[in-house]
Amino acid sequence: MTLYTAPVLSAPGPDVAPAPSRVVGGEFLYKVKRGDSLALIGARFGVGPQRLARANGLSPRSGLSVGQAIHVDNRHLAPPVVREGIVINIPQRLLFFYRDGTLEGWYPVSLGRRDWQTPTGLFTVSARRRHPTWRVPPSIQEEMRRQGQRVRTRVPPGADNPLGGYWIGLSGSLCGIHGTNAPSSIYGFRTHGCVRLHSDDAADLFSRVSVGTSVEVIYEPILLAREAGGAVFLEVNPDVYGRMDLRAGFEGAAARENVLDSLDPARVDAALAAQEGLATRVDRAQSGLWREESRPLTRR
Repeated sequence: MTLYTAPVLSAPGPDVAPAPSRVVGGEFLYKVKRGDSLALIGARFGVGPQRLARANGLSPRSGLSVGQAIHVDNRHLAPPVVREGIVINIPQRLLFFYRDGTLEGWYPVSLGRRDWQTPTGLFTVSARRRHPTWRVPPSIQEEMRRQGQRVRTRVPPGADNPLGGYWIGLSGSLCGIHGTNAPSSIYGFRTHGCVRLHSDDAADLFSRVSVGTSVEVIYEPILLAREAGGAVFLEVNPDVYGRMDLRAGFEGAAARENVLDSLDPARVDAALAAQEGLATRVDRAQSGLWREESRPLTRR
């Protein structure tokens, strides 16, 4: 996933380096390819299909034409800077990879269903396998049995393997990070606890990690950041596992970031109500150096 770096909005002093922006993603026009749908485009770029539909004046079930231009806004907020390794934020459905304090990559993911939740905590990469064989856990075999499916105990590498081409195992857990043979499932809550990546992203992340790489899985629906120049961005994600009062979470984040006096209450309320999972500007400034409406779109 290409990184988007927000512009520096005010010049730092001669001996002070600008703080890195926490805004990733951007706004661009995507040209529809054969076989595309709003669900597939949203899964690839980390945007809900309903949001894509509204932004383009379409129905979520609208068919698309090859060559059609789709406006995509997939701005998100990265967690506060991590020195090294992987951070997965469950409500965001995003995975971030850091090296030497720099964000090198971020990827939309699919995570555990509400009834089969992805565990939070600290882990390390314990295994790396190309073309993995899926050894089906007994709990999933039992689910297959209940649903009247053919019970499989082992799925060899190939097109039918739901792990795709790459497996990154996590210490102390049956869960792992892996590719998929169902790309439209990305950016959702569809797994039995594992972290599922688009096949291209799984290959990219696999090349970056090694056994021992640190992995932290967090649960933070609310992200808030003050950018250089004073612009304040808020990202509100649904509390899919029912663990947090979003209003209380926002108030705690605003106090920690010391931005309460800078916020526009109407913008905050709109973001909390919409829960769109996108970075939205919520400070009082009506015309600042960051002008969302004037930023040029790029094509992909």
